[in-house]
Amino acid sequence: MSRPADILTADTLVAILGAGRASRFGTDKLAQPCAGKPLGLWALEAAQASGLPVVWIAGEQTPSFLDGIEVIVNPRASEGISTSVALAAQIAQTRGAKTLLIMLADMPLVTSALLSRLIATGVPAACRHADGRPGVPALLPASAYPALMALTGDRGAGAVLAKLDGLTLLDCAGSELFDVDSPEGLAEAQRLLFRP
Repeated sequence: MSRPADILTADTLVAILGAGRASRFGTDKLAQPCAGKPLGLWALEAAQASGLPVVWIAGEQTPSFLDGIEVIVNPRASEGISTSVALAAQIAQTRGAKTLLIMLADMPLVTSALLSRLIATGVPAACRHADGRPGVPALLPASAYPALMALTGDRGAGAVLAKLDGLTLLDCAGSELFDVDSPEGLAEAQRLLFRP
């Protein structure tokens, strides 16, 4: 059920998923320079601008730019992104957060304005990706936590989002949801970020 954005700010946790192995990238991609700052810092700064509490789900490597940020290591990160989604839901449930905002650390074009639009949409809400399916960033209610915690393999929250009653899809510019998976993708992200 949708709730006003001012209520959300009191009981929403933002989880940035940054535990991927970057196997296609070949190195710690989140620390790589991207348009003047580390790639992962773009997502972090967008999340911080929301004014909501933020946790960073990390894998084996923890980027140096996370000073002062709550970092929670996912010991099962090698099993796939589902384990990071499940961990985020577990943390939100344990802390009594009524809403969980999930975002990815390798999406540098997700801005604070986009997150504000998502929050203003109400719960549950997700970004509509190019294929029409719901995806992250996404805002999920506490009632979805058990399903998120039951996810397995290398799949994210999309399957849970698709089954949520009353889900609102937010239309986004294609570039806003661009994620970096390769050195070529990093170069493209820089081009998009520097574009006037």
